[in-house]
Amino acid sequence: MKINRRHAITLGASALAGCVTPGYFQRGYIDAHSHIWSTDLKRFPLAPGQTAEDLPPRSFTDDDLIKLGLTENVTRHVLISHGLYHGYNNDYYTHAVAKHPGVFAVVGALNPALGQILERMRANRKLGISGYRIKPNGDANWLKTDAMQTMWKTGASNRIAMCPLIDPQYIAGLDPMCEQFPDTTVVIDHCARIDTQHDTELDHLCALSKHPNVYVKISAFYAFGTKHPPYLKQIPKIKRLYETYGPRRLMWASDCPYQLENGNTYSDSIALVRDRLNFMNANDKDWILRRTAEKVFFS
Repeated sequence: MKINRRHAITLGASALAGCVTPGYFQRGYIDAHSHIWSTDLKRFPLAPGQTAEDLPPRSFTDDDLIKLGLTENVTRHVLISHGLYHGYNNDYYTHAVAKHPGVFAVVGALNPALGQILERMRANRKLGISGYRIKPNGDANWLKTDAMQTMWKTGASNRIAMCPLIDPQYIAGLDPMCEQFPDTTVVIDHCARIDTQHDTELDHLCALSKHPNVYVKISAFYAFGTKHPPYLKQIPKIKRLYETYGPRRLMWASDCPYQLENGNTYSDSIALVRDRLNFMNANDKDWILRRTAEKVFFS
């Protein structure tokens, strides 16, 4: 199904008004990584010290993301916790899930200091949180804590993904956890921020493919290489990951709204995968643009 921008504007208004059936959304692409925020700070407050003036752009709502996605036949989105703006609060994301049934899944945040990790993860799963953003915050031993062990164990038994946001030097450290928790789904954000100079780290990322439940997001193209479309210097990295992981363990994502800065567009992001990866066939692209994220986050 192909829609243009004029149709998307009309369809977006209809969808937001509840006039589009859930079946429609299941036929489009899935953006596996975007952020949203609202200036309704009374209802959805920002983290301490943050104000609406700190947000670039000042507002990027669930409705804004839906309308933007429809311009490229992207009908579902995985919302990613943004600790800088929302801390450990997932309320705006789960509000969006309830407001737009079938459109959003959430990779949320969890404060390990509050305890009852298993109970909270199970309760949040019912609210649409099917993954958690985890990151080292400069701690080389970040995966060895009791809280992290509990999260990975709970994730395995409740179909909740662990989603590391890491720099290249932390990739190799994931291997022992993947060995310890082979049934835990792991989705590595933004190719672990590997760029063209990270040959050794790319080898480490490819080595993780021996664990069948490890997935990689090919995403945030605006942040790598020349940082401008058409992002052709990212193709060798993507091809290497494709040859190692296969299309069923890769998923495309935009990292909006940051993808919309400095001359980069939403269309530029999806076009790299949809139109320029000539070593893939249509079925491969269907997995990367839709079915992998659907399996991991929407099932």
